[in-house]
Amino acid sequence: MELPTTKDFRQIVIDDIPLIDVRAPVEFEGGAFPTAINLPLMNNEERHLVGIRYKEEGNAEAVKLGHELVGGSVKQERIAAWTEQLEHRPDSMIYCFRGGMRSQISQQWIAEETGAVVPRLEGGYKVFRNYLLDQLDPTNQTNTPVILGGRTGTGKTILLQQLKNAVDLEAIANHRGSSFGRFTTPQPCPIDFENSLAWALIQHTAAGNRHIILEDEGRNIGDCYLPKPLVEHFVKADLVILERSMEERIQITFDEYITAAQLEYIVAYGEEDGSDQWLSYMNNCIDRIRKRLGGLRHQQIKRLLHDAHEDADPERHKEWIEQLLRDYYDPMYDYQIQNKSSAIVFRGNAAEVLDYLRSLE
Repeated sequence: MELPTTKDFRQIVIDDIPLIDVRAPVEFEGGAFPTAINLPLMNNEERHLVGIRYKEEGNAEAVKLGHELVGGSVKQERIAAWTEQLEHRPDSMIYCFRGGMRSQISQQWIAEETGAVVPRLEGGYKVFRNYLLDQLDPTNQTNTPVILGGRTGTGKTILLQQLKNAVDLEAIANHRGSSFGRFTTPQPCPIDFENSLAWALIQHTAAGNRHIILEDEGRNIGDCYLPKPLVEHFVKADLVILERSMEERIQITFDEYITAAQLEYIVAYGEEDGSDQWLSYMNNCIDRIRKRLGGLRHQQIKRLLHDAHEDADPERHKEWIEQLLRDYYDPMYDYQIQNKSSAIVFRGNAAEVLDYLRSLE
């Protein structure tokens, strides 16, 4: 039976086709695709042993050892895992690193055991990855970028999530994009971030959007870095400024960094440990910006944070939030916006900005 291959990577992205990655877990952890699940043909130790045999005795002996290691009950376990995935998502496709022996063997075993014909990616992970990297080149961006800016706490991300023609870079990076922006779950590795970013841009273009709305970010979002050519492409875009009162900004910041963040830590670590872990994290964040705050202001903000936490009065957190917004974030914003003022095409409150950006849909 001749088993099918495909290199229609664009359609895989557009349709969010589920992928079975048969590489070893260590390879998967180093970078994979957004819809991929790791169901390896060989585990890390088996792959390591086969690699040694290949170096010492050549390809034929390495293949022989691979069949010895992944035979009998082990083979049946691997096939069972693939079968379970196919029962859940029969439209799945399969790949290994180069689309070679591992994915072909997996594809063949599935067909022999179940009769299911699973397409494999031609060229495997390597070729698909190169395709996604190519899509990050600004010359492949056919829609016009528009940047949403505004002071910290204006709720830019909240507004972006109400738009059909936006791409949420912070969601892709799993980071809020500020000094206090980490979640309890880790950020993606650099390769996963790039793959997911390319994925989102391809889907955005395929949806027929003429504009792409993005939040005003630096090159990095936490530990994730946007490709430099893409940053240079976005920085030339029109700028829309979201404006809110200080009271609104304090409340939005409070809701996200106090109420929601504490709940996130409690869910992750339990009631007592979660509260302590959150406080420790906030302390570390404030310490990291100590130099910019200055020693006296740094101590004032930490004292207000601890007083509010010890008093179990969440509203008291608004005192240090206001000071941080006014004395730390606003001066930085004022400095940065000076160099961007010529790019501003619209400014207004949330309703006005939302109407303007929706008009671009």
